Amino acid sequence: MDSLTTIKRFKKPGSYYVWVGVFFLLLFMACYSLYYSTLKIDYVWRWYRIPQYFVFKDQVEISAEIEGEVERITPKDKTAIILVKGLEQSESYEVPVANIRVEEGDFIYSGDILATYSQWRVGILMQGLWLTLKVSFVAIIFGIIIGLFTGLARISSNPALKWSAITYIEIVRGSPLLVQIFIWYFVLGTLINSVLINQGLFQIPSLYFGVTALAVFTGAYVAEMVRAGIQSIHRGQMEASRSLGMTYAQAMIHVILPQALRRIIPPLAGQFISLIKDSSLLGIIAIRELTKATREVVTTSLQPFELWFVCALLYLILTFTLSMFLQYLERRTLAT
Repeated sequence: MDSLTTIKRFKKPGSYYVWVGVFFLLLFMACYSLYYSTLKIDYVWRWYRIPQYFVFKDQVEISAEIEGEVERITPKDKTAIILVKGLEQSESYEVPVANIRVEEGDFIYSGDILATYSQWRVGILMQGLWLTLKVSFVAIIFGIIIGLFTGLARISSNPALKWSAITYIEIVRGSPLLVQIFIWYFVLGTLINSVLINQGLFQIPSLYFGVTALAVFTGAYVAEMVRAGIQSIHRGQMEASRSLGMTYAQAMIHVILPQALRRIIPPLAGQFISLIKDSSLLGIIAIRELTKATREVVTTSLQPFELWFVCALLYLILTFTLSMFLQYLERRTLAT
């Protein structure tokens, strides 16, 4: 019986495979149309250049810092110690043996190359991707914290807490994220850093203001999700918990919030995915996240088609991975 059910499950009508073929045909036509259009504008695809923007081998040069004579070159395993003696001081440099550019007795000037070596470095796209991950992760964590407390304040009977939460939610949700980033960076950032400078303290980098703008923006939406999730739980459960001797806080923590969390995971997933994409706006305040890094590479390499496709693919990988993780988390919470 089980084998028969499995066969029926995998057996599809003929029309199903016809529409599958239509899908792949449309996909092929879209790709070919794009390729044909690029031929008409004489665009040359250079996909082989893309890997260097993720990781590349850099040629590092070791230069002399003083003017003087190479007094001695002492081999040491795979490296060598070059001693440069000047008029008033001497400097020693540890360099690879295989790529030494000078000999004993040579007179060198400050800035002359003593040796070179190759080193693998992280490309600009990988740096932008990593910064996008860090910014999004931190903003998500703080957005959850802000949203949780604001959502609880939103349903509070205390008018100060409730009205403050409503004001915050309406202001943040009623204005564009781009405007909020400008306010955090150009207005609040300028005021805060000016006060810190007057007090003789350090300045706060623009990255922190960008993360704060994302976290505050996300927190307003999470707060409404938390409010809706809590209010979707029947009030009889709170009354039953209180009748068992629990305080309001205990009932909320142990009974109401766990059930509300299961219900708000799907909308939370959509909000977090939007946050990853919204992080691309931080490029306007000189934060080199993925989109800004791609724009810089496009400016220098003149390869807009390949690089923007790669940028979109990287965002897709991030959002799809997060979506799959939250779906797994949703299934686990429903199973328990």
